[in-house]
Amino acid sequence: MADILKPDLCILGAGAPGIALAMAAREYGASVVLIDLGVEGDSLRTGAVPSAALAAAAATAHTLRNAAAFGMGNGDPKVNFRGVYEHVQATIAAIAPRDAAERLRALGIEVIAAPAAFIDKRTVKAGETLIRARRFVIASGSKPVVPPIKNLGEVPFFTTDSIFANAYKLSHLVILGGGASGLEFAQSCRHLGCEVTVVEAGSALAEVDSEAADITLRRLREEGVVIHERSAVTEMMPRSQGIGVMIRHEDGTEATLDASHILLALGRTPNFGGLALDKAGIRFDKGNADRLLLRPKLLTSNGRVHVIGEAAGSPPSLPAAQHDARVVLESALFNRTVKRAETDIPVTVFTDPQLAQIGLTEAAAKLRLKSAYKVIRASFAENDRAIATRRTVGIAKIVTDRHGVIQGAAIAGPEAGELVAFFGVAMRHGIKLPDLADAVAPYPSFAGIIGQLVEAWRQQAGAEPWRQRRLALVRRLP
Repeated sequence: MADILKPDLCILGAGAPGIALAMAAREYGASVVLIDLGVEGDSLRTGAVPSAALAAAAATAHTLRNAAAFGMGNGDPKVNFRGVYEHVQATIAAIAPRDAAERLRALGIEVIAAPAAFIDKRTVKAGETLIRARRFVIASGSKPVVPPIKNLGEVPFFTTDSIFANAYKLSHLVILGGGASGLEFAQSCRHLGCEVTVVEAGSALAEVDSEAADITLRRLREEGVVIHERSAVTEMMPRSQGIGVMIRHEDGTEATLDASHILLALGRTPNFGGLALDKAGIRFDKGNADRLLLRPKLLTSNGRVHVIGEAAGSPPSLPAAQHDARVVLESALFNRTVKRAETDIPVTVFTDPQLAQIGLTEAAAKLRLKSAYKVIRASFAENDRAIATRRTVGIAKIVTDRHGVIQGAAIAGPEAGELVAFFGVAMRHGIKLPDLADAVAPYPSFAGIIGQLVEAWRQQAGAEPWRQRRLALVRRLP
């Protein structure tokens, strides 16, 4: 007879969202069963960690090529692609113990590594074990989108999951998709000495502020990454050596690219394979057959089942996963509602210069706040740390309401991903931009850009007519 477990929480998926939720639930004393499905999307082996390791190796090669700027001889590094692969795998291995099943079990989490599926609205079967939890959470992650391109199945290609298993030079990599992931890979491979072409159906980096995105796109093009925007891949042509890639531009003209390798970076879609959601009465959204029909508190049409992370359509990032986990934790364990505030989650693109954004963009502020908003800018070209390190390309751009309360930030520049967290805290606490003058940054540091923004605000505020009138009034006083 199969074992029957009756925990407070059963989580289907042991990727970043599932682990974050399981650990948080245990901190409150809840009993937790975590099912490792082996199919998580933004996992340790295919997500931000190996991407960062690859980028670090690539940045080192790029620095060596440009050492003359610091008074050293330029050197064209001999890239050992097997060595780069081993560096990426070593990084994964160093971090893996944090999420190991043994550590989770030591925290009191029951971990089951097996395929799982609902057998009714209240029960999941994982291997030979039945779980009848008080609440279930689907955290099954996502999988890369594979488009219906003619002959794509006849040629070898990488996805953003599988490319980390590559240990060879990519002579000419053609990347389908000009979003954050596609361009991070594009720059890393270019820095490692590969030819790289990106094909994007719309605008590259459309998910971030256009002014900030233009700065990074200009840098990538200067480094030799070819980016075709508003262009579509229509056909793959198998060859004895290499791959022909037919593209059609917005104006109707066509061209053929000679590729050695293909990378699909067209986004991700939720992964519900094998879960038998229909048996649990869980319905899909009629407007989007790939997404579940969701109610407040990330509840599915089955009131016992929540969904988090990429399975819920959230961005593939740890901050987004942790935010979803907090929303579901309060609902599933305590029947409390926590607002799902997606604008509080930063969007980061780990190119060079980095891109980071949180809250409202200028375009969004124009729609929501009409004329009652301000945009304050500061340039890294005037930041002393950036000058000393020759990393002066970039801006910090802050959106405030008319009173100076920060509504959003977009940064293109060195360590943008670190700096944006500062503005996220300011937003959550309703802090006004001029009040950031109280924050004392080390000198010289990239964080000095905060002081530059405050100064820019003061200069803009000083020109306002009401301030001039008040000054004139004060002058009349004794």
